[in-house]
Amino acid sequence: MDRTVIAYVIYLVVSIGLTIWVARTLSRNGRIFLADVLHGNEKLADAVNHLLVVGFYLVNLGFVALYLSDDDTVVDIRGIFEALSTKLGVVLLVLGVMHLANVYVLNKIRRRGVMEREQLPPVAPQGWVAPTAEA
Repeated sequence: MDRTVIAYVIYLVVSIGLTIWVARTLSRNGRIFLADVLHGNEKLADAVNHLLVVGFYLVNLGFVALYLSDDDTVVDIRGIFEALSTKLGVVLLVLGVMHLANVYVLNKIRRRGVMEREQLPPVAPQGWVAPTAEA
């Protein structure tokens, strides 16, 4: 088997494995966060969580597939490691950026919800007072 093909197979196995692991971790821990953001609506939190995971898979696996090809031919074992370290490093950076973007967006949504809750008066208004005329 050609060394370039070996590098491709290792790259795909590791990249897909990392993508699945990160997606499951985000899904498991993000569900709790989404439930808080969505005011305890568990069904909506599960639906949004599932949509986020599907989008995460599509973007990351699409990137892994597009980044598979390489112009250089791997000629030795050292070349395999160099090609894998470059490719996997970029995949890990993309996974990290995707994770941070998800957290940023969810935090913005959460902050908006907290601000809306704080704007409601703690007690309903009981009457009104006419303005006074100042001299």
